[in-house]
Amino acid sequence: MRRLGGLCSELLTKSACCLVVALSGSGYVAHGSTTGPLRVSPSPITFGVVPVGQAATNKVSLLNESPASSDVAELNDRQIAQVHRGRGSSLSALSCGSASMTGSGSDNCTVTLTFPAGYGGTSVSLASNNAAVTVPARVTVAANATSAGFTANVSSVTSAQTVTLTASEGGVYKSFALQLNAAAGAVPTLTISAASLAFGNVTVNTPSTLPVTLTSAGTGPVTVNSGTVSGTGFTMSGATLPVTLNPGLAVTLEVQFDPTATGAATGQLTIHSNSSTNSTTVISLSGTGANTTSSEVVLSWQAPSSSTDPIVGYSIYRSTGGSAAYQLLNSSVDTQTTYVDSTVQAGLSYDYIVESVDSSGLESVPSNEAGAAVP
Repeated sequence: MRRLGGLCSELLTKSACCLVVALSGSGYVAHGSTTGPLRVSPSPITFGVVPVGQAATNKVSLLNESPASSDVAELNDRQIAQVHRGRGSSLSALSCGSASMTGSGSDNCTVTLTFPAGYGGTSVSLASNNAAVTVPARVTVAANATSAGFTANVSSVTSAQTVTLTASEGGVYKSFALQLNAAAGAVPTLTISAASLAFGNVTVNTPSTLPVTLTSAGTGPVTVNSGTVSGTGFTMSGATLPVTLNPGLAVTLEVQFDPTATGAATGQLTIHSNSSTNSTTVISLSGTGANTTSSEVVLSWQAPSSSTDPIVGYSIYRSTGGSAAYQLLNSSVDTQTTYVDSTVQAGLSYDYIVESVDSSGLESVPSNEAGAAVP
């Protein structure tokens, strides 16, 4: 083995680290020097079978990691003809197999470096300026390789447009323009799950939510451009608009009614899209703010004073809206002479009767009827 570091003093004009090249085996001759932290690519250096008495040539890169260095060194021998040294590998190109696409599909793309990537590889960032084309966030060029491939996934569009793909590494940016064309005969059609939303009675300051599903039901993608809500107490959340839906896909909007006062309220949800039918759709909204105070009916009566049969309690019956059919309210005998009916509803009227119960479980004839209207 011969160490070839003796030429450093001849070639260096400033204080720096000297590259020491070690060659092993007979027939190898080299000279040269350089500065800065270096890495060799490829490694190991191979020549294959070389006949005795003949010369062979190979090239390797000595990559100088020092940003201040601009030295160029050369190693010469019968096997190694020349070594090019530079600051390191950098991004040189971004390309894709197809520059124009119609409908949905995928495009095979490649990033290329000026020199082979060093130990650990080189990570390149990727981006697309249009949601119709998606790419990975990064792609890694493997060590000793000069390129790496990735897939750009393309969604159908309803109008022609240009998408710019960008690759960046170490402050170097490369771009590629991909033309997207609308598929022939594609018809965007949007269907909406409801023509109206009725919230009914909603307690004041207690929000209630109903869904609206938007579905792409045509042969081409449909774009929902916007959705706006009008009316006191009505709001919309859920999907972020605009959004493009390929055929068969759907998105759900959440419409909320949160009344701040009692009384009826109306509103509208307006959907704008590029649908071939009903590109502007209006969904009617309605609801009523209800009082937070619950209603109840309080009943009281006097115990019979002349009964010879001992009374152990009472059964309370109720009918609704003037009906002749009475329903027993208490599951067990009520031993008190009062009863609170908390199951009534606002806006309805009720009739009540009470029957006394003896120790054998027999009930008396009904009391007189008492009515109550719940506001």
